[in-house]
Amino acid sequence: MCTTCGCNDTQHAHGHEHHHHEERRIIDVEQDILQRNNLLAERNRGYFETKHILALNLISSPGSGKTSLLEETIRRLKDRLSLYVIEGDQQTANDADRIAALNIPVFQINTGTGCHLDAEMVDHAMKHLEPKEGAVLFIENVGNLVCPALFDLGEAHKVVIVSTTEGDDKPLKYPHIFREADICVINKTDLLPYLNANIQTMRENALKVNPNIQIFEISATQGAGIDTWCEWLTINQSIIK
Repeated sequence: MCTTCGCNDTQHAHGHEHHHHEERRIIDVEQDILQRNNLLAERNRGYFETKHILALNLISSPGSGKTSLLEETIRRLKDRLSLYVIEGDQQTANDADRIAALNIPVFQINTGTGCHLDAEMVDHAMKHLEPKEGAVLFIENVGNLVCPALFDLGEAHKVVIVSTTEGDDKPLKYPHIFREADICVINKTDLLPYLNANIQTMRENALKVNPNIQIFEISATQGAGIDTWCEWLTINQSIIK
């Protein structure tokens, strides 16, 4: 593809003699960025494993209900587990303020024009949070189903959150994150009576992309399915201790 104008024809005449070199340079830079990130992610992973911290990378489209899910999870588990949150957004600390209101340690990362968190950002946040041994760390990534799927943060599990309002074909439209994720949370099940979405179709589509993905059906605002989700968290935290 032409890296100047974005067309697929590299033979047409408007100064494309440099294109092969330019395309290679872009690929090399991308590989360097991912390689550096992966090295830092392994360092984060070693830190989490040494301190027996269950780190979860929460990825979704904007508005899927990540923060609402976190709020309800925190309400139910904060007296049983040590919980910490990293909030990623391009701007504002609105979500971090909501978490802080529940008396949970939280660190806000604003990425500006960036569309995802990376391992270095998480490392920086950890130095401020200093989580206790045996804690659960929730990393709420920037709302985006594409870029965050490419960047390992050192987490134990990627959790993709999709709401019923987004349509039951979401796993087929954004297959990479569903392949990368261990967990899929289908949120806003309480709205199903008002939608054309079919939750069984959404489940089937997610399993087509990733036959091993574990699926939770919940309503973060109404509380349905949250107990099962919290039980999974508690069990998995006990496993890594």
